[in-house]
Amino acid sequence: MSYSPKGSGELRQLMEGFIQERLQSKLEKLTPDDPKYQKLQEQYQYDNWLADAARRISQLQVVTHSLKAIHPDAKGTNLYAPPEQLHNHPFVGSHILQRDFNGDVVGNAAALDVYKFLRQEYNDATLLNLALNGDAAFKAALSDDTGTAESLVHAFSSITEEKGETASHTRAKQLYWLSGDDCTDDSHYHLLAPLYATSLAHKVFQTINHARFSDESKSARAAYRDKMASDSPVHVYPELATQKLGGTKPQNISQLNSERGGNNYLLASLPPLWESREIRPPLNTSSAFFRFSSRPAVRTGLKELIGLLSADTKSTMQVREHRDKLLDQLIGELILYTHETRQLEPGWSSASECHLPDVQKQWLDSHHYQPELPSSESAVDTWPKEIADTFARWLNQKLKKALQTGDPEHQYWQTQLQKTLNLLQEDLSYV
Repeated sequence: MSYSPKGSGELRQLMEGFIQERLQSKLEKLTPDDPKYQKLQEQYQYDNWLADAARRISQLQVVTHSLKAIHPDAKGTNLYAPPEQLHNHPFVGSHILQRDFNGDVVGNAAALDVYKFLRQEYNDATLLNLALNGDAAFKAALSDDTGTAESLVHAFSSITEEKGETASHTRAKQLYWLSGDDCTDDSHYHLLAPLYATSLAHKVFQTINHARFSDESKSARAAYRDKMASDSPVHVYPELATQKLGGTKPQNISQLNSERGGNNYLLASLPPLWESREIRPPLNTSSAFFRFSSRPAVRTGLKELIGLLSADTKSTMQVREHRDKLLDQLIGELILYTHETRQLEPGWSSASECHLPDVQKQWLDSHHYQPELPSSESAVDTWPKEIADTFARWLNQKLKKALQTGDPEHQYWQTQLQKTLNLLQEDLSYV
């Protein structure tokens, strides 16, 4: 009386069902009297198909890190390195994947049906996992003959092994990594041949796709848009790019790449838009407005104002309101520049490198020495008016390419800034 380990019957049904399903998809195109019909039936008999699959599996390799994604014509070593075998470091890498990660497969695309066979699951374990673990029920389901079963398990398990000797390729990427202390000594470098972390890339793709297209995420975004509560968070991936691998034949790169349609997401890896917090005094310049002109917000505001005034449009109420809005932004930036510069060490304008006019020193340096003024005048009465005049002349100069500016425009710019300075007198320590 033969003994069958628990589950072997169900495993047998699972595997036979897969084989029969593939057979039927091929027989649908043929008539029973076609010579190929009978040949396919023989080819897809259970024992025959398993024996053929064990032979063809040598054309495939299950991997976690592949070479063809680096270059489609590269031929070299691919690696199968499950997460539990990797070093656990604090950075994002394949080691963070769970035990149910998706392994990829490379090799002859015509033999991918064997890998699909091994990806079938039974009790939360793939047939490949059962083969790698030497599962007794899996062996019993493969064949009643112990020798045949062992041979099949050995063949299916070999899909994770490297093919041939470890090797790189002329089309693979290589880089020298400084492993020692002396960058001038060639022996202090280690030559690396980076591979594509295909299992990790697939997990990233699945995660981002769920955040973008799942019903759960769509409901969360709708709730966010309508300012409603939601149990699900909203994940956003700005500046996301998609890299296509394999062209019209993504299966030539790998199985997982084919499942993604060749799409591989690239997260934004851009340098930050740096805005220096360090405020420097306007030294070695004859006017603080040269430094003021270089501020990003000022450049943007001037560009928009020039564009508005250059447009061939009538001077409507809407245009004038837009003009005044842009002017207010420039004036606001000037007031901000004033506050920032006056936070510097008091007395900076006394340095020999400071070539600013006295009125600008009084404007920007909270402890600038002020010469004696007639009894009817004070710093409050002099510099705000003169700075407003300088601002108006500066703005007219910047706008001269857009329109003919003259005294009326000068007076308007000066008046608008003067109004703002008058309103801010209580906030400025020097007025």
